[in-house]
Amino acid sequence: MKILIVDDERRIIEVLEAYFEREGYEIHSADNGIDALKKAKAINPDVIILDLMLPDISGEEVCRLVRKDSDVPILMVTAKSSEDDRINGIVMGADDYLTKPFSPREVVVRVQAILRRVKKAEKVERLEFNWGKLAIDVLKKEVIVNGQPITLTPLEYKLLTNMAQNPGRVFSRMDLLEKIQNEGMYYEGYERSVDTHIKNLRKKIETDSRQPEFIMTVFGMGYKFGGVLDAANAPV
Repeated sequence: MKILIVDDERRIIEVLEAYFEREGYEIHSADNGIDALKKAKAINPDVIILDLMLPDISGEEVCRLVRKDSDVPILMVTAKSSEDDRINGIVMGADDYLTKPFSPREVVVRVQAILRRVKKAEKVERLEFNWGKLAIDVLKKEVIVNGQPITLTPLEYKLLTNMAQNPGRVFSRMDLLEKIQNEGMYYEGYERSVDTHIKNLRKKIETDSRQPEFIMTVFGMGYKFGGVLDAANAPV
């Protein structure tokens, strides 16, 4: 497993390197945004640990540029600790958010939790619903509607795959936030933004977003996935 650590504080990089190397990870590092983007493309890391306050371009911009062509898990670390900062980090595509000062052991645990979730999600290679009308290629991270690939944002893809892997289960908005963010992390006032992501997702995968057949509203409770899994593609 390769980890890219991006931080302009050399001491932090050295400490995290020591902890992760003891766990058997291959470590790469960058102390600025430009170098981070180059290394992210060159080494194709399994996880990026990204500081937001960098000397050249911001960590937010690094995250945005990485997300244009990659869904590599990103753990943001920063001295910014306000609720708005945490929300913005997740909206930009981070998988988790940790404020400084932090324990190196906690960083290791957070990264391991992220990797477990990714590995679990990739066990099923392909899901097809409603006689192939909607297909999710988990390995390629590709969504196909009526035989045509469509483009989803990282958050939309996470919402869809988590719901599709649990058809019929009712998810509250907070349930969905926990799925697309870090387990156990709560952001008050952010639950309603799930509605916006659901609305955009419906426009892309539903024939008629006003009468959805895949992303169903359960009034007063949340949402559920209403697609029927094709028998030939049911996970073993």
